[in-house]
Amino acid sequence: MMMFRRIEKSNQDITIFFNGQPLQCCATDSVAAALLAHQVNSFRTTPVSGADRKPYCMIGNCFDCLVVIDGVSDCQSCLIPVRDGMDVRSQNGSGGFGEMA
Repeated sequence: MMMFRRIEKSNQDITIFFNGQPLQCCATDSVAAALLAHQVNSFRTTPVSGADRKPYCMIGNCFDCLVVIDGVSDCQSCLIPVRDGMDVRSQNGSGGFGEMA
């Protein structure tokens, strides 16, 4: 069962990489929208239990969509537009969020 589908498809396809796998997506997608369109079920794991998480609110409030983008952890994928060649990786645990420097 497909939970997420596009209402309208852009003809400007680009390629991002998720955990090393190339994914075609619309140039107008957020990272979260692109991953959801490809049926990605786990964006990150929780630091305490290791439970899988994926976007919940899609507006930047819940932090369930955190991923590593181009080596930078704690990126809110629902707020970041895709860019051709972007390297997106699942985030395991806190990734540095909330840690003191």
